[in-house]
Amino acid sequence: MSDSPNDRLVLPGELLGTAEEFVPGRGTYEDSGRIYAALLGHARVDPSDRAVRVEAINAIPEVKEGDLVYARVDEVKSAMAVCTIIAVGSNKRTVPGAPEGTVHISKAKDGYTETLGDEFQPGDIVLARVLQTGSSVKLSTQSLELGVVSARCQVCHALLAPTGKDLTCPRCGNRERRKLAGVEGSGGPTSSGPPPGARREHGGRDHGGRHRR
Repeated sequence: MSDSPNDRLVLPGELLGTAEEFVPGRGTYEDSGRIYAALLGHARVDPSDRAVRVEAINAIPEVKEGDLVYARVDEVKSAMAVCTIIAVGSNKRTVPGAPEGTVHISKAKDGYTETLGDEFQPGDIVLARVLQTGSSVKLSTQSLELGVVSARCQVCHALLAPTGKDLTCPRCGNRERRKLAGVEGSGGPTSSGPPPGARREHGGRDHGGRHRR
């Protein structure tokens, strides 16, 4: 094949090269010694191993280690918060299958966490970093920029507003604590805001116990 497929927009079934030129990678398939694009996207050739891949346009989001994700807190236990991952932070596209992730109490914030219920509550939307994928997705909100970006009052379910390092309900006046994203010590909401669907209410509560790192 005379023309390199690198950085070229390709269609499904388009010839990318031969098995003698390239190694078939993700988004491609091989047939009778020829490599074809399996989807619409941009062809990329990795010079280190001569693998040709196709990076899909509008690909279905996948959760990978190191990604920033938005997750809804479903349950707060004594040692972990159980969450549903709802979007990848880079593009806020919904993640199919609603994968489950957990934030261990030791990964909630940088420092001592006395009660996990002071950091998260059911229904909160958190911006978290993926530490591990696979059968169990482990998340962290330790960094300053990570944490709760949307929270509802545990009394009347109105959206809470940040007041310094705490949150106050504009409807009933209830004050609550969270590990909020963006402000040292506790935080304020991130400028990016929660992804679509983040304002859905979620009932129930389960306050955590005590733990030291």
